[in-house]
Amino acid sequence: MSGVQHITVSADDDDQRLDRWFRRQFPQVSQARIEKLCRKGDIRVDKGRVKPATRIATGQVVRVPPLPTAGQITAKAKPAAPLSEDDAEMMRETVLFRDDYMIVINKPPGLPTQGGTKQNRHVDGLADALRFGLDEKPRLVHRLDKDTSGVLVLARTRASAAQITRAFRDRETRKIYWAAVAGQPKPRLGTVRFGLVKAGGDYEKMHCIHPREVDTTEGAKRATTDYAVLSALGGRVSWVALVPITGRTHQLRAHMAELGHPIIGDGKYGGSGQENLGDGWGAQLGGELSKKLHLHARSLTLTHPVTGARMTFTAPMPKHMEYTWETLGWDARDVPIDPFEEEL
Repeated sequence: MSGVQHITVSADDDDQRLDRWFRRQFPQVSQARIEKLCRKGDIRVDKGRVKPATRIATGQVVRVPPLPTAGQITAKAKPAAPLSEDDAEMMRETVLFRDDYMIVINKPPGLPTQGGTKQNRHVDGLADALRFGLDEKPRLVHRLDKDTSGVLVLARTRASAAQITRAFRDRETRKIYWAAVAGQPKPRLGTVRFGLVKAGGDYEKMHCIHPREVDTTEGAKRATTDYAVLSALGGRVSWVALVPITGRTHQLRAHMAELGHPIIGDGKYGGSGQENLGDGWGAQLGGELSKKLHLHARSLTLTHPVTGARMTFTAPMPKHMEYTWETLGWDARDVPIDPFEEEL
């Protein structure tokens, strides 16, 4: 075990996420271990407690606790499973766009973006299949929930990663999600402004609070979502477009459930049955329609990190959502890429 270290952040590492910086400095340490060290307060920045997603700045000092050496990790750990050809082919088939600076994929539902507790197969771990001749695998610059499909961007260089990450942080990107939700939200075009805070006893679930209570609630963050109803079937289920103005954990799922219109297939926020939930219904439609989450990152608009061109990427829906849309008679070809620019 090495002793405690204090490392000053260099200019080249400015504005990186702490966990990503840490893994580059100490590649033998897993993401799960970094998260645990942060929770315990063993990793600190300028003597303060931090989260893995905290962004570090030039000149800050990171406290690094005693860590096992790479040799000690190797001696204890089972050898990592090699990337299978099936997984490599699957990842390459998800590519929507690539150039020398970034890759855009259509993330499949059920595949986590990053590793974590009991998550051994994820986009970050399979990204070696997306090197396409470069020495390093592409870097994650944002994430989607495990069961959410759709547009996901990876950066191919450190410089482009910094640029794209900054664009997400400064809200210079525009993300549009498609979802099937229970009931019919009213009005047909609206904005949800409930704050979000981690629910007690469940690290992976968020609780909505009134905007007036955000500043007085420990750990609460402001959250804003625009929504538009694109089509509805007898008040039982609706096709909606969602734009997260902020990017909080589970924001779209929690906001729609708070309105009484949970996303179809969302057992965490909408229940698993067809019980009445105020003006909406439970999170399952029944019959032959899939019980999987019906939430898809349909499009992403951003500025290219090098050319400066404004680009929009669109991802086809996963098979279970395509089947639901076909069954309900909804035609994706009838809707513009950004329906909020059109008069509904």
